[in-house]
Amino acid sequence: MKILITGVNGFLGYYLAEQLLQKNFSVIATGKGECRLPFIGQHNFVYESMDFTDPFSIHDVFERVRPDVVIHAGAMSKPDECEMNQMKAYMMNVEGTVQLLINSADVKSFFVFVSTDFVFDGVKGIYNEEDAPQPVNYYGRTKLEAEEAVKDYENDWAIVRTVLVYGKNHTGRMNILTLVKEKLEKGEEYSVVDDQIRTPTYVEDLAKAIISIVEKRAKGIFHISGKDILTPYQMAVKTAVHLGLDKSLIKKVTAADFSQPAKRPPRTGFRIEKARRELGYEPLSFEEGLEKTFS
Repeated sequence: MKILITGVNGFLGYYLAEQLLQKNFSVIATGKGECRLPFIGQHNFVYESMDFTDPFSIHDVFERVRPDVVIHAGAMSKPDECEMNQMKAYMMNVEGTVQLLINSADVKSFFVFVSTDFVFDGVKGIYNEEDAPQPVNYYGRTKLEAEEAVKDYENDWAIVRTVLVYGKNHTGRMNILTLVKEKLEKGEEYSVVDDQIRTPTYVEDLAKAIISIVEKRAKGIFHISGKDILTPYQMAVKTAVHLGLDKSLIKKVTAADFSQPAKRPPRTGFRIEKARRELGYEPLSFEEGLEKTFS
């Protein structure tokens, strides 16, 4: 089975490629520019430079490799950047998805789209797959619009929504845990919100769930996250304690204390019963994820 991954140079992309290769799938890794993964030379790994906002670039790659499965993990995913660069965000998150769907339809690929808890407004919190999306920022709007395009796809599809992904970073991008470590090791104060609720997701759990969807050809929407309900402040304090760093440097603040271009949904987090039932999904606890992140 040939599996094409977009955004493979990103945080999740590394783990998707690694786990698929361990299972002996044929991986067509795509990203902008050169490959930044250490898998070059493995017999079932091919890297293709592809800009998924460019129809010609996508067409050329799809004509060559004709993937059985497409995992669309690439995106413009920083909410503030999306808010300030809305045209670019629309081109990447919506138009890019549409172009990939058009080319996937030509070869009848199973299309797996990675989405976000930010499609919800955060009023209710702890959402299931049937809850009605209502984004509060432009990033969430673009991901929801892309989801709607995926739902119109004529072949098999799955949408994987996830929440605040963390873990060991092989590609240089920081996440909340690695930021806490960096700041506190320098003796710097770090302000973290305590009025937002999330179910943080360990990155290897997310990759496993996506691969399970591919293996089972599971269709529809799946909520994939951790099982612990935490605020970002609680995550930061647990990280400091785990690493033996000075937790007094972590300052508890509210969202109102920050001036950010993009509004954040206050309470998200997911119910994961469907994933447990249909995929056999069982995430690590946050403490276990912490241990693996810094092992």
